[in-house]
Parts: sequence; C-alpha cells; structure tokens
Amino acid sequence: MMARLKIRWDRSQIGYPEDQRRTIRALGLRRLHQTIERDDSPTIRGMLHKVRHLISVEILEGGTK
Repeated sequence: MMARLKIRWDRSQIGYPEDQRRTIRALGLRRLHQTIERDDSPTIRGMLHKVRHLISVEILEGGTK
C-alpha cells in the first residue's frame, strides 16, 4: 500500500521566488487554504521540502494502492 499525503496551502506565496510559486502550482494547489491529497513519492517529498514554509502536511494512514 502506498501512503497518501494531505497537503494544505497555509501561507501566501507573495514575496517568495518564482520557482516556489511554480512548485505550489505543480503540486496542484490553486487557492490559499486549499487541501489536496497526493500519493507519497520522492518527487512529491522534494517539492514539499522546497515550500515547507508555505504548507502543512499530514500523512494519511491506510492509503489506497
């Protein structure tokens, strides 16, 4: 079973570099305070690490395959 990550966009990207804005967008976040779920993978983890100061992440137990 693959873990799922619940990602919430908490802080505005105003004043941050363009590459961080693109990372937020690439994760699938469109609006501030939006919550999404993504499969856990090294790629997603790297993106989350890059914008960790703008988001909050929760690991969901019992993800789907």
